[in-house]
Amino acid sequence: MTVLAEPALPPGGPRLLRLANLSPAERDALMMRRAPDMAHHVERARPIVEAVRDQGDRALVRFAEQFDGVLMSREQLRVSPQDFTTAPQDVPDDVVEAIAMAADHVRLVHERQRPATLDMVEVRPGVMAGDRHVPIDSVACYVPRGKGAFPSVALMTAIPAVVAGVKKVVIVTPPGPGGRCDPATLVAARAAGVEDVCLAGGAQAVAAAAFGTETVPRCVRIVGPGSPWVGAAMTLCADYIEPGPPAGPSEAVVFADDTADVGRVALDLLIEAEHGDDSTVFLVTWNDEFAEAVADAICGHLENLSRERRHYARAALGTNGGLVIAGDAGDALDFVNAFAPEHLQIASRRPRAWLDAISNAGEILLGQDAPFSMANYMIGVNAVLPTGGKAASRSALGVMDFLKRQSIAELTPAGHDFLAPATRVLADYEGFDAHALAITARQDPS
Repeated sequence: MTVLAEPALPPGGPRLLRLANLSPAERDALMMRRAPDMAHHVERARPIVEAVRDQGDRALVRFAEQFDGVLMSREQLRVSPQDFTTAPQDVPDDVVEAIAMAADHVRLVHERQRPATLDMVEVRPGVMAGDRHVPIDSVACYVPRGKGAFPSVALMTAIPAVVAGVKKVVIVTPPGPGGRCDPATLVAARAAGVEDVCLAGGAQAVAAAAFGTETVPRCVRIVGPGSPWVGAAMTLCADYIEPGPPAGPSEAVVFADDTADVGRVALDLLIEAEHGDDSTVFLVTWNDEFAEAVADAICGHLENLSRERRHYARAALGTNGGLVIAGDAGDALDFVNAFAPEHLQIASRRPRAWLDAISNAGEILLGQDAPFSMANYMIGVNAVLPTGGKAASRSALGVMDFLKRQSIAELTPAGHDFLAPATRVLADYEGFDAHALAITARQDPS
């Protein structure tokens, strides 16, 4: 549903939306993301998943030719040590250096997320209770290649798993020309501490990680962004492999107060808008003149983008998103929390003044010196974020996604005897005879 509550801006520019002029239904429509027909993708992905489950590597080789246009052998499904060794030679030096810097930052940030292995509290004398955190056994990190090569995704998905202590971390990524892996992705994999990279993409990659093949190891979890085919396969394989945080089309909101810089806001909106024509990007402000100035600046910058990126940005800001004029700051904050964006930037000279009012966002960037592009690559915060409104209840990918929390309890005889009467009362009330008998037997062995 397209909502135009103001006169149209220059053709191809962002749409201007005044919240006060929108009905409740129109406001609800703004919250809706452009989503693919997942039922269609699930049915199309089903035979792919079943083929990989039943035929293993043979199916992966066939699908590489069918979907990726790549002829490859079964031996090429796993990247060789030789390919790892030669990869840096095929990547510009400045890219290798940037990957190394990004890896250092991501590792530093995520090492701070690691909780104590065992944390116990004495509830009563002789009654100890708490938690233990242990890594999951294995994980597949999916690194897409649909619109290019994305070595940064290898860093964002694999480093938290390695920091968490996962013993088996495998990167799965679509094969490139000649059945080869993107060399920058191999550089990133090694920087993350991962030496196991398998070449498979789309639904077939998810199925391979879920069921295992002769080459791809079976994993208990899979993380990473991907196409609707990847999402469909995760749905089909959910009983066999745990999917990570939902990572769909890119979305962003820039919340701007009266101190924000127009030029920076315009460019920062375009950062996430250029991802794809299914992206959704909003500016939210309560200053009419500011919104109109940002619109003019965006129109000027669009001509500096490639034809493809310009098309994406026009869809993200002119069809899926837009420039929102709220009644006041409270109205603007309500919009942000209702939308629950993947990315949020607080464009202000005093961003911390607004921070406590934000409850729903996957990532919050404070001030205009922290553009989305730096967070996507270099700052160290994780760029795999919940989308589709899931930021209202989900978090950015992190170390905790690769840890299990186990409840741990220990009693001394005195602690047991203290808890026994109340335990028997509840066991009797709920009708569990053995529960009560087990307590009584410990106190009266006869």
